[in-house]
Amino acid sequence: MIKQHPLSILLCALVSLVCVASPCAAQRDHLTPAEVEMVRNTQVLDKRIDVFTKAAERRLLLLTDPRAAQAKQAQMNAAKQSQKDKELWGDLPQGTHADLLADLARIFDEAITNIDDVAARDEHSPLLPKALRKLGAAAEHFLAQLQPLRTAATETEQATLDSAIEELQEIIAAAKQLPPEPNVKPAKSHS
Repeated sequence: MIKQHPLSILLCALVSLVCVASPCAAQRDHLTPAEVEMVRNTQVLDKRIDVFTKAAERRLLLLTDPRAAQAKQAQMNAAKQSQKDKELWGDLPQGTHADLLADLARIFDEAITNIDDVAARDEHSPLLPKALRKLGAAAEHFLAQLQPLRTAATETEQATLDSAIEELQEIIAAAKQLPPEPNVKPAKSHS
């Protein structure tokens, strides 16, 4: 039996996904201009995965707790310390539940594409497993938050939600196929 690389499995699974967004959402950019700039300025793969994760978290907060999201935005507008975060990330994205769900699916897809691009250039890059583990851990968090939304999803939202959930499940499966992380030896204590 031939052992496949987890990234190859992930790539095959993604190729099998035909469309993750509804036709009306295809015209919408899934990242805000500030988020696009953050992605563009973050060249290291695992750090770029962090950017995609934060962009997805912003949408998830809007989907699961809109009041908390708006309160957070108001707090950012008022607090000096949060002003830098607001300058970096911009305002919260706008849109319907279907729009935000489509954004999530496309953000996950873009994160996977970034990992696949690095894998195509350098299959042995040490950043690949690190980035896939980060994305896998984030995917588990997002999956736990998105699955309960199925009960309240409209018919329009259901297809996009199902696509996002399917992508998350594929990411988690690929991350679980990675070999275990090398053991990090604890530092000697000077007692």
